[in-house]
Amino acid sequence: MELCHAVLTIPFSGPTLDTWTLPNGVHCVSASMPDAPLTCLDLWCRAGSSSEKAGEEGMAHFLEHMVFKGSAGLAPGAFDTAIEALGGSSNAATGFDDVHFHVLIPPERAEEALELLLELVLKPSLDADGFSTERDVVLEEIAQYADQPNEQVLQRLLSEGCGDHAYGRPILGTPSSLEAMDPEAMRRFHQRRYRGANCCLAIAGPSSDQLPAAVASSALMGLSPQMDPINSAAEVGVCPGRHEISLERLESSRLLMLWPAAPSREQGAVMGADLATTLLGEGRRSRLVHRLREELQIVENVSMDLSLLEQGSLITLEVICPEENLAVVEREIGNILREAADHPVSERELQRGVQLVSNGLRYALESTGQVSGLCASQQLWGRNQDLLAPLQLLQTWSAIELQTAIFPTLQPEQACVLIAR
Repeated sequence: MELCHAVLTIPFSGPTLDTWTLPNGVHCVSASMPDAPLTCLDLWCRAGSSSEKAGEEGMAHFLEHMVFKGSAGLAPGAFDTAIEALGGSSNAATGFDDVHFHVLIPPERAEEALELLLELVLKPSLDADGFSTERDVVLEEIAQYADQPNEQVLQRLLSEGCGDHAYGRPILGTPSSLEAMDPEAMRRFHQRRYRGANCCLAIAGPSSDQLPAAVASSALMGLSPQMDPINSAAEVGVCPGRHEISLERLESSRLLMLWPAAPSREQGAVMGADLATTLLGEGRRSRLVHRLREELQIVENVSMDLSLLEQGSLITLEVICPEENLAVVEREIGNILREAADHPVSERELQRGVQLVSNGLRYALESTGQVSGLCASQQLWGRNQDLLAPLQLLQTWSAIELQTAIFPTLQPEQACVLIAR
C-alpha cells in the first residue's frame, strides 16, 4: 500500500544535538533521545571506496572485514562476545564515501562498549593468517554478487554511466585486486585514512554526563591529525548513451536510466532532486507509476531513487517489464519526462510530493541507529545543522522552479540508458 501522506500536525524538531571537536580534529556529536531504550555508538570515517588509490580497489570493504578479526587487545571473536555480554549488538557498512562501525547497547554499558569499539576499529591487528582467511570470505562475497543478475545489471549501469570515477567501480573490488593485497598495504591504507578530521563519533540515546568525558580520554585522542580533511576528488559525471546487456538468468527484462545530481553538500539542490524523483516515481499517484503500472499495466515495477553522495549524487530509474513491452515503456517514459519539463506540476501534486519527502525525513529519526547515522554523516562532511533543517530548503521549491531547474536535467537524452534482456 502507498505510504500515508497525511499532514503531520504534531510539532517535531528532531533530537537536540551537541557537537564538539577533539584537539586532533575528530568530530563528535551527541543526539539526546531520552526515551530510547538503547544507545547507539557510531564511528564513521572518510574511508569508503572512493578513498582507494590505484591497486587498492576493494581495500575499504576488505578492511571493514579485517577489523572484526581482532586487535592487539581483542582476540578474533572477542569483540562480538563482549558486546553481546553487555546486552548489545554491532554491525558495519562500507559505502562509496565512508565506512562506519556501530554498536547498539544499553545506556548504562555505553562507556564499556565505546572502549571496545575504538580498540577494535582503531587498532586492528591485520595478522597474515586472518588476512588470508578473510580474503577468501570477501572473494566468496564477490562471487555471490556476480551470480545475482540484478546486481550485475546495476553494476553495469554504474560502470557505463560513471566511467573511470570511483562510483563506477564495485565497492567489493575484483578478484584480481583482492589477490594482490597484503596486510602491510592494508595497514598503510588504515593509517592514511583513519586520522583526526577524517573521523566522526556519533552518540544517540539517553543523555549521559559520563560519555563526553570518556570520549575525551579515549583512543580517539591518539589519532594523528588530518591536515587536509576535504576530499578534492573530481565530481562524478554521467556519460549519456545507450547500452544493452543479455543475462540468461534475469527473471524479467528491465530498463534503467542514470542521471547525475547535486553533491550532498548542495542541500537546496538535493532537496529539489528528492522532490522531483518523488513526484515521478514514488507511490501509486506518481507520474511514472500511475501511467506505466496503473493505467497501461505494462510494467511489473517502477522505482526511482536518489543516492546522496559527496562527489555528486546519482538518480536511478529502474522499470521491470516483459521484454515485449520494452519499446513502448521507453517511449512512454520519454513522454512523461518531457511533459514534466514542458509544464509545471499542479499545486496539489506539489504538496503531495513535499509531504512525502517531509514524512520520509521525519520517519528517519525514529531510532537511535538512524539518528546517529544522520548525525555522523552530516558532521563528517561539514554539514553542522539540525537534522530537519533540509525541510526548510524543501519549502523553497515551487512548481515553476522544478520545471525549469530540475526536470530538464532528467531527460532520456541526458541519461545513461541500459536495456537488460
